[in-house]
Amino acid sequence: MARPPRLDVIFERYADPVWFLTLNTLARQRWLDHAAIHAALENFALHGRDTGRAYVGRYVLMPDHLHLFVQLSRDEVLGEWVKALKAILVRASAGQTGRWQKGFFDHLLRHSESYREKWEYVRMNPVRAGLVPRPEDWPYQGEYCPLRFD
Repeated sequence: MARPPRLDVIFERYADPVWFLTLNTLARQRWLDHAAIHAALENFALHGRDTGRAYVGRYVLMPDHLHLFVQLSRDEVLGEWVKALKAILVRASAGQTGRWQKGFFDHLLRHSESYREKWEYVRMNPVRAGLVPRPEDWPYQGEYCPLRFD
């Protein structure tokens, strides 16, 4: 299936696009909020940074979903990157059900203001879910790379 023509214009303007992603576990099973999963996410993010192909910015790893911001190089395909991330996190869930809902939600960010607004909403997820009283108390969140907007 061909990409809609307007997307070519968008991608020419945003050489290294920043994406806001949400990945959900299958049937919203709660298996993501564990130290091993968090460590696997960190290793994946730092490997992407070290190879210059993917820069994971801020993220929140909830029990049944993951929100993150990522800036990909032109050589990286979003769907393939997400597929690899999902596989890494499933492997880290050794002994648990570790399955993902098909697909993912993605949104192309167009400026830093959008990043700040979305992050403010995302960082409050653990508080709204009743997991912690303050967002900074949630151990499965942070930032791996500051993301830039050209």
